[in-house]
Amino acid sequence: MTQEQTVTVHIKYQETEQTFTGDVNQVWSSVNKFFSEMIPALQTVKKALLTVDIENLIEDCKNIIAVAPEGPVILVSKHKLTDSETLTLNLLATYIANKLGHTKDYLTKEELQTGLGKTAKITSTRLGELCREGYATKTDEGNYQITTMGIKKLQEETLPEIREKLQR
Repeated sequence: MTQEQTVTVHIKYQETEQTFTGDVNQVWSSVNKFFSEMIPALQTVKKALLTVDIENLIEDCKNIIAVAPEGPVILVSKHKLTDSETLTLNLLATYIANKLGHTKDYLTKEELQTGLGKTAKITSTRLGELCREGYATKTDEGNYQITTMGIKKLQEETLPEIREKLQR
């Protein structure tokens, strides 16, 4: 095969990249196979992955949490929230702020206690419950982060409940 007869096609689809080189018929066949087999397979895998759509998440959190220049804030009065809701909203606001490039993606127990405004014992108890329920996880350094499953539960269950409470 001479250099003039060689065709190279490079395809990038999301995180997958593939380069095909050869004669026109080989490359055409490979490209067709890629589109007929790989794309549906990648779309199937994507359906099984639990991911966060940050744009939808921010929209769902409008008027509940925000990211100020000083950092993440809860816009709702703590008196209208349960302790667990307050803690998860603090973790969620920190997650969003991190995704927007503002802060770290975790909070210390002390930061969570300050945000909750309760004793260390109450804060520890609620954090333990949130970890057991899958909303949060404790890092190796002893800090806390919201989990992807916790974000999903918040979007589907907790945020609608909070919005309902605010309308009363």
